[in-house]
Amino acid sequence: MRRALPHTGPYLLTLLRTVLKARFFFCVFLGSLVLLLSQAIRDATGDIQRFYCFGPAIPPIDLAPEGTHHWYGHQHTPVLLNHHASIEITESTITGIDLNAITTSTEAVANKKHILILTPLRDASLYLPKHFDLILELTYPHELIDLAFIVGDSHDEILALLSTEVNRIQRGKRAFRSVNIIQKNFGQQFNQNDVNERHSFAAQAPRRTAMAHARNQLLYTALKPEHSWVFWRDVDVVDSPATILEDFIKHDKDVLVPNVWFHRYVDGKDIEGRFDYNSWQESPESFELAKTLDKDVILAEGYKEYKTNRRYMATMGSRTDSRDEEIPLDGIGGVSILVKADVHRSGINFPCYAFENQIETEGFAKMAKRAGYEVVGLPNYVVWHIDTGEVTENANHDDPGGGEQNNEVKGEETEGKEEKRVR
Repeated sequence: MRRALPHTGPYLLTLLRTVLKARFFFCVFLGSLVLLLSQAIRDATGDIQRFYCFGPAIPPIDLAPEGTHHWYGHQHTPVLLNHHASIEITESTITGIDLNAITTSTEAVANKKHILILTPLRDASLYLPKHFDLILELTYPHELIDLAFIVGDSHDEILALLSTEVNRIQRGKRAFRSVNIIQKNFGQQFNQNDVNERHSFAAQAPRRTAMAHARNQLLYTALKPEHSWVFWRDVDVVDSPATILEDFIKHDKDVLVPNVWFHRYVDGKDIEGRFDYNSWQESPESFELAKTLDKDVILAEGYKEYKTNRRYMATMGSRTDSRDEEIPLDGIGGVSILVKADVHRSGINFPCYAFENQIETEGFAKMAKRAGYEVVGLPNYVVWHIDTGEVTENANHDDPGGGEQNNEVKGEETEGKEEKRVR
């Protein structure tokens, strides 16, 4: 009996269908690949066509000199600058300082700008308590304020008292960011507490020279990269607004000073004496006088020996008028000065020699103006100085009670040193 063969029809049909499906998917894959390749070729061709060639059909190296400019004038070759990767310096002895970030701003508190307050001291123990009372009252954030003092040629206990006082303050709730105490003698011989000797005509040249030295030593020792402003403050101020730093900063001036008066009571009435005659504006007479002076002559302002007819800010102003009124100045006193730190960093300091016939703070103002900085006074903004008890017999002004009376003095330094002429 013959065995029945299996029926193969269904198997062949299944195999045929599988082959047809595979061929379909292969055709789809092949068509997609061709489409992608053609698109890529078109994009590449478009990129290549963005580059143009101008000029004659010869290599640039074979061009005549007059044709080279035309060739390269139409150059469209893309340039990719190879920026260097950042370099990390781990050596602890290397420090980077970016002064571009140290700026001034009328919004100093909001921008956390640091202020350096500088005070020269000599035989000033009597005035320290009031000085610190006023400094502690400042409304500018104390964590943004650095204090620095220079003590020199003193015969009292100023160094011990200063150290004790700052130690007490820095342990309190309103401590400042830092305090520096600097010691440096300059050979001053006159009696600091003898008003007649200190402000005498003959004492001006050596006294102001020593003061200039002291200010510069203090400045260059204490100024740090983070400081935006420098506030010079004499120790013998008896009253000033607690907001003085904010008030001054909002003017955004390179150099700014207030008016300086003092209280003196005569027959029970305060005469409001005018103190600082070192803040002034030049006059036609002072310009003519300067033409007659040798370059080494130091013109100390305020004395009767020579009349300059300069306009003193001390004799201007009214406490009832706007404190924000500004006037340009040619000379300034040193009782309270706000200076943008970059002014000092640019090399403007307190000359200890005749600069345009001026010295110390007045020479500083002249130097700042020569460098293009703006020197401004606030005639109606009053800071009160101690009453030094001076008289007006040496002055070339009619102010009751006098003040920092200066004019041109003639004197000599000690034997063996170069003569300084101060008329």
